[in-house]
Amino acid sequence: MPKATIKTQSGAVITVEGSEKEISHVLADFERSTLVTREKEVVSKKTSARKEQKKRSAVSDLVVTLQEEGYFDKPKSLTDIAHALQEAGHRVPVTSLSGVMLGLVQKKLFRRKKVDGKWVYGK
Repeated sequence: MPKATIKTQSGAVITVEGSEKEISHVLADFERSTLVTREKEVVSKKTSARKEQKKRSAVSDLVVTLQEEGYFDKPKSLTDIAHALQEAGHRVPVTSLSGVMLGLVQKKLFRRKKVDGKWVYGK
């Protein structure tokens, strides 16, 4: 009776006994499942890369980019910052910006002061 031995990537050794036709079917199924597993790994890596890329465009990073471009040479209100981000193609509600800006102030990346009853942010 013919035998076939398969060694997996994990190191497991599988021995298959049967007719040539049975063995060829088992080997074909094994190869298909191995290809599917590899394809899933590739898709998973691409998805992880996309998620990582999305993380890079966090609102705080976008605001810091504005700062690096010199946008905050004069103090700006939350509404001004939201409009500047919108012009750059990023829709960020003003209500989301207040927490982001407060965090950046606490990290000492920005300063804030009250002007006419509203907080403004600058260098």
